[in-house]
Amino acid sequence: MTLPRLALLVAASAALQAQTYDVVILHGRVMDPETRLDAVRNVGIRAGRVAAITTGDIQGRETIEAKGLVVAPGFIDLHSHGQDDENYHYKAHDGVTTALELEVGVWPVKPWYGARQGKSLVNFGASSGHIASTMAVLHDTGQFLPRDNAINLAPTAQQQSEIESHVVEGLHDGALGIGMGIAYLPKTSREQIFDLFRVAARFHRPCFVHMRFNGTGEPGVVDAVQEVIADAQSAGASLHIVHITSMAVRQTPLCLRMIDGARAHGLDVTTEMYPYTAGSTALESAVFDPGWQERLGISYDGLQWAATGERLTRETFDKYRKQGGWVIIHSIPEEVVRQGMANNDVMFASDGRMQHGTGHPRSAGTYARVLGYYVREQHALTLMDALRRMTLLPARRLEKFTPAMSRKGRLQQGSDADITVFDPKTVIDKATFEKPAQYSEGIQYVLVGGTPVIRDGKFVSGVAPGRGIVAAP
Repeated sequence: MTLPRLALLVAASAALQAQTYDVVILHGRVMDPETRLDAVRNVGIRAGRVAAITTGDIQGRETIEAKGLVVAPGFIDLHSHGQDDENYHYKAHDGVTTALELEVGVWPVKPWYGARQGKSLVNFGASSGHIASTMAVLHDTGQFLPRDNAINLAPTAQQQSEIESHVVEGLHDGALGIGMGIAYLPKTSREQIFDLFRVAARFHRPCFVHMRFNGTGEPGVVDAVQEVIADAQSAGASLHIVHITSMAVRQTPLCLRMIDGARAHGLDVTTEMYPYTAGSTALESAVFDPGWQERLGISYDGLQWAATGERLTRETFDKYRKQGGWVIIHSIPEEVVRQGMANNDVMFASDGRMQHGTGHPRSAGTYARVLGYYVREQHALTLMDALRRMTLLPARRLEKFTPAMSRKGRLQQGSDADITVFDPKTVIDKATFEKPAQYSEGIQYVLVGGTPVIRDGKFVSGVAPGRGIVAAP
């Protein structure tokens, strides 16, 4: 090496070391799923972005000592129903820096974003909700999911036109796609669903779909997968199928082969799962219309009332169904969870919603459970693959039409400083079906846009760095 060249390198190194960053994370095991970097590095953060990743010494106004810890991109939850301060706290303690409501979605969209801007612990965003739009037009009395008119009435042509106009309005207001819960709107026709796929294609945004059927019946989940794949292909739309393992159950391997095959032939289709053997939804919803035992493959004792933890009987089922509320559905064999784990293109998402400390443990522990139980204890997948499925893949699902996502899900110079720092030896979920309101352990630091929201495993008070994630016009 020539002396001038050496002098330049020394000068550049000295300049880097002389800089003072807002935050530095020192001596951590930096893991970036895109470049596959897995090495001890120092990370410098300035103005909300990663400004340096280096082996050199760097200084910052705040220093995080990360020796023995993993430094990773912040986790991105594409399926997070609990969009309030209670839930954002559970998300942050589980390493999530971006929580998105994409299955059910919201309507109207603009005030929903406005109500959270400047007040949120983590980044947030939503799809334009077909369910919410239908409930509004049909005057359904449900609070979050339909419970009467939207279940029992088929929209007229005029009503469907109004529903569609609401969905379009939401897309104009920056919604991240169209959220569809077909199973919750059983009177909505196949033609009406197909028309929504055509709307999504026109706006170049995905459909996030809870499919029409589940289970092994006829019709069942295979028919449901075929419907949405055919609609997406015919309309030229992108498709994301939510919680594949809870819908397909023992037919998960077949449904994953169908999805993989569609992708191999050029369809933009993705899917997700949560790492639990039970699902959850509203007991008053259409999911529990007559025939639910056959569709779900369970009976009354397979249901657990979220508010009390009790297993249901026929009598309590009828009582609580009239009352309305959330139930946990113990219907997914452990082997099915492992089948989902074995496919490295299946993303992780929580489908979580905590309400006053009650709910499904996935609301609090999804990501720590993957890292602690399935990676460290069960060796069901590697740490890098797990991180890829909770950071890079969700970011790529959205980045084609949402520029901000191209800076998330990575840990590289220039990426957003949404960062999760955890102890790979201790990270674990603590939430259980009986006691779901328990924070995950081993998540030591979480930064959103460079601002710590978890420090030394504890919340940082008085900060709200979360920002709305919206689609490009």
